[in-house]
Amino acid sequence: TANAGLVYNSIFIRSNFRFKERKGEAKYFERWFKKNGYRTIKLPQEFNFEGEGDALFHGENLFAGYIIRSDINAYNIISNVIKKRILPLELVNNKFYHLDTCFLPLPNGEVVYYPYAFDEFGRKLVKNYIAKRIIIKKPEALRFGCNAIAIEKDVILNTGCVNLKNKLLELNYRVFEANLSEFIKAGGSAKCLVLFI
Repeated sequence: TANAGLVYNSIFIRSNFRFKERKGEAKYFERWFKKNGYRTIKLPQEFNFEGEGDALFHGENLFAGYIIRSDINAYNIISNVIKKRILPLELVNNKFYHLDTCFLPLPNGEVVYYPYAFDEFGRKLVKNYIAKRIIIKKPEALRFGCNAIAIEKDVILNTGCVNLKNKLLELNYRVFEANLSEFIKAGGSAKCLVLFI
């Protein structure tokens, strides 16, 4: 799951889940990463952080979604651990509760995003730091088109995102559609199912 934590090289930064229903998961993720040789970092309990659901790399920057599930103060500690610039994006629409539901970095430097998930400052930040931006239309954003998995030239995408699929094909990505309509009822799509290690 993307929300397990954040992996950077051989470091695993464990999530502090906001809701009690998920808090019990964290120790199992931490145990697996320790067993597999990762240096594990636990943030102070007062800082909520929901891993790769809210923290996404684009080049040398870490874009950091906050306010709905993750606290902005968690990123000060994360920045000190991974030595990367943190670019905070305030999420303002509860339908897009994690950054990975409305912001998709692609391997060739593009980003697919839904601008109305962010405050005005966040929209400006995206424009200032990302040259190749693809704006997803609202109906496809609501089908979690941004919550796709992108590896090299391959993108795994929920069905029903025709405009995004065509744009990705124009950019020479190979698109694999997966019917994730049942999983969407739980509030996520393909990216919610994976954690990059």
